[in-house]
Amino acid sequence: MAAGGKTVRDQDAWLCFADEAGQLLRPPKACTWSRRGSPPLVRVRAAGSGRISLAGVVCRKADQRTRLVFRMLVHHGRKGEKKGFRERDFAALLDAAHQQLGGNIVLLWDNYSHHVDAAMRELIGKRPWLTVFRFPTYTPDLNPAEGVWAHLKRSLGNLAPCSINDLAGLVRTRLKRTQYRPDLLDGFIAETGLIPAPP
Repeated sequence: MAAGGKTVRDQDAWLCFADEAGQLLRPPKACTWSRRGSPPLVRVRAAGSGRISLAGVVCRKADQRTRLVFRMLVHHGRKGEKKGFRERDFAALLDAAHQQLGGNIVLLWDNYSHHVDAAMRELIGKRPWLTVFRFPTYTPDLNPAEGVWAHLKRSLGNLAPCSINDLAGLVRTRLKRTQYRPDLLDGFIAETGLIPAPP
């Protein structure tokens, strides 16, 4: 991956993949066991109950443990409440990743409007340790962060939390568990075909 005439290895940089996701109280559908002829039903009351927004960065570097850095916003549907991640939120996430990783970052992410607008370009320009590349239009299969979200949503299948705060607790716990499984994160990277799985 070139960056100003240098590769990620030449910069001694972390290669990072960022993406966003959301989750409502209505759980993803999942399969389970039941008596023949009696399909199980999970009843949820999800109308007007808010949502969770997630932003995460999967970080890889040779001879280092693969990392996941994430942030979560909980929307309760209150007036004036922030409804999603904006430019400064993304910049704060990248700053947190930089602090945890302790080195330069080469970032790949999609062309979401808040990733490419003037405000984000200005924030990126103020971070000399950050080089940004964009995925081609709509190529989620190339982003290992999509694997993180798919794994998370499978783990939430058939759960029926009572409130958005209960759901936020479940999501946070599951993502923290994922942070302690670099082998799983390596698998998400290998699934993309961009980088061979480590031996």
